Amino acid sequence: METFLFYSLAVVLVGFSVLTVTARNPVRSAVYLISALLSIAGLFFLMRAEFVGAVQVLVYVGGIMVLFLFVILLVNVERVEKERKASRQWKAGVVLGVVLTVELVYIILRGRMIFDTLPSSALIEGRSQNTESVGVLLYTEYLLPFEIVSVLLLVAMIGAVVMARKELR
Repeated sequence: METFLFYSLAVVLVGFSVLTVTARNPVRSAVYLISALLSIAGLFFLMRAEFVGAVQVLVYVGGIMVLFLFVILLVNVERVEKERKASRQWKAGVVLGVVLTVELVYIILRGRMIFDTLPSSALIEGRSQNTESVGVLLYTEYLLPFEIVSVLLLVAMIGAVVMARKELR
């Protein structure tokens, strides 16, 4: 069942990733990216990395994508549509695509052999209390840095809104 879920999420991820890059409408592209990020979070949950999956949903899907949508809405779409669509770097894109495909085939063919050499206890150990241990550390030993980062992010968000309002006037 887990294997079926993994491959289903992988197919969904690849599909939405391709749609993200090929969509002509930037808002639809952002929505496709949100769907791809959610499928990545699903993969994290499937690997029993609950904290990383929750951070994926909260930070990337919740925070970063809201900023992306603000930027998309602030950009002059009519001017961007008139600009040249084709990139000059298509040759580098093709080369990187071939390299990534070769790496993917290598991992598919040799991956099981690589992961079978790891001791099974190393893969299972510590996963059941992953989120709890991160939470305890975050709210005890690292409470002050956590609060400082949250205040800095709030200030940055307020600054971005103020700058966007000045540009709209």
